[in-house]
Amino acid sequence: MSGLATPPSNRTSAGRLPGAAAFFDLDKTIIAGSSALAFSRPFRRRGLISRRAALRSAYAQLLLVVSGADADTMDLLRRRLAALCTGWEVAQIRAIVAETLHEIVEPLVYAEATKLIAEHRAGGDEIVVLSASGLEVVEPIAALVGADRCLATRMGVVDGRYTGVIEYYCYGEAKAQAARDIATDGGYRLQDCRAYSDSITDLPLLEAVGHPTVVNPDRALRREAEQRGWPVLIFGDPVVLRSRFRPTAVATLAVATLAAVGVGAAALLGAGWFGHRRRARPSVP
Repeated sequence: MSGLATPPSNRTSAGRLPGAAAFFDLDKTIIAGSSALAFSRPFRRRGLISRRAALRSAYAQLLLVVSGADADTMDLLRRRLAALCTGWEVAQIRAIVAETLHEIVEPLVYAEATKLIAEHRAGGDEIVVLSASGLEVVEPIAALVGADRCLATRMGVVDGRYTGVIEYYCYGEAKAQAARDIATDGGYRLQDCRAYSDSITDLPLLEAVGHPTVVNPDRALRREAEQRGWPVLIFGDPVVLRSRFRPTAVATLAVATLAAVGVGAAALLGAGWFGHRRRARPSVP
């Protein structure tokens, strides 16, 4: 299943038809670490994640770090996610993310990423964030860093609660298809588009565009980049967003409304993050 998280009519740059798109992964590409993991503390404080669930999820977090989020690891996380999130109230998740967004996210954003995004914007490109994390986490972060739109994982909702069913998983080949859909919608050629990611699981996305670049790559993706002659960037300088961006109407709206769909990977991955977020640093090969 594929689709656009933000319809064309909701683009932040009204009426602009750029010549190409720049597709960005989020975790370890725009921000240091995982956007999802960062919210575990407030989730746990509100009673959404028990100590037992956190300890069980620590193993999944270890796999994520050691393996570089390969397909088997992501499948494990996805199955645990569905079980953990079932029954959570969408309104509560939305409120927690809105209340803690600036405190949690801003210290994690790479200065190098903000500069790269600004360069693409100055060149007339459409900035698109594609992430396997949940839409309610990804959307406000994407707005804060100046993205025109985003696509992220969505969970099913019935009567205001998550059903535990993942309606759309923005991962692997699905990201590549999303890029193709967005290129078609925007009227650009994929060979003119660029993509940035840290993970081997985004290889289909990187292969889909004409200008792939790897950022803080995991071991497998670094090997691919070396074999294919792709550029390799190392980002390692998180910066507070308020020093570089003025809050926009779109960012304010995103934080205030936080789409009531799909906690995505945030719920599960967050469980393994408590207690060491402040010690996290980008992985530099």
